Amino acid sequence: MSGSTVAQALREAATRLAATSDTARLDAELLMAHALHTTRSAVLLRHMADPVPAAFATLVDRRAAHEPVAYILSQQEFYGRVFAVSPAVLIPRADSETIVEAALAACPAPHRVLDLGTGSGALLLTVLAETGAEEGVGLERSAEARRIAAANAAVIAPQARIVAGDWHEAGWADALGQFDLILANPPYVEDAAELSPDVRGWEPAAALFAGAEGLDDYRVLVPQLPALLAPGGVAVLEIGAAQGPAVTALAEQAGFNVSLQRDLAGRPRALVLQLVLGKGGASY
Repeated sequence: MSGSTVAQALREAATRLAATSDTARLDAELLMAHALHTTRSAVLLRHMADPVPAAFATLVDRRAAHEPVAYILSQQEFYGRVFAVSPAVLIPRADSETIVEAALAACPAPHRVLDLGTGSGALLLTVLAETGAEEGVGLERSAEARRIAAANAAVIAPQARIVAGDWHEAGWADALGQFDLILANPPYVEDAAELSPDVRGWEPAAALFAGAEGLDDYRVLVPQLPALLAPGGVAVLEIGAAQGPAVTALAEQAGFNVSLQRDLAGRPRALVLQLVLGKGGASY
């Protein structure tokens, strides 16, 4: 950057990134903190008159090419904790905190928790840390994602096990047992959906797309959930904003009562599933 001080470089970077990001100034400040090996608050309070670190220009170039800030920094905050991320996992988003809130309300004291398609482990590890559950299992088909999740587990919730598995394959759940709480943020984006370049160009397609309607993974996964739930157990699924009726119908066909939870913007975000008495092998 041509600016001779951090303050000048931040102004220039924010102007440049305005074409890429709705949070251009924040992005610039986070990248500057990364380049200075400090916090954003420290940059603003103590470093504005400092010379610009050499690494900053390259970081801004990366963001200008639509690389998400979380991938540049290799971390993302979720529910007050910092998670390691890489392009092998979806970036945890504030919208998904609705899943955590719904899970904590529906099952505040689980013993065993299962997270299907765990990615970075954000949902599983947050719930384990918040509830103190004795055991958590994160199922993930991507080897690199499992590595990221295991690294996060070691810091946040060591009682978690990250295991290989794919709910499209026969026998995937045979050795898992039953759980008091199941979490799932499966792929649910329509194949032809319009996505920002930050998402379509960088986040893992296998974790995003699920057929023409975005329902392919729900159709496979939801009918298999009853066998994985302990008596009285609860499953919480993340959904796309328009998918509530379709996924609710699938869940009701599988024997569930379903309730909808909305995110902070008022959009449908989570479905809470509880087995109806006498269906799906559950007893109360």
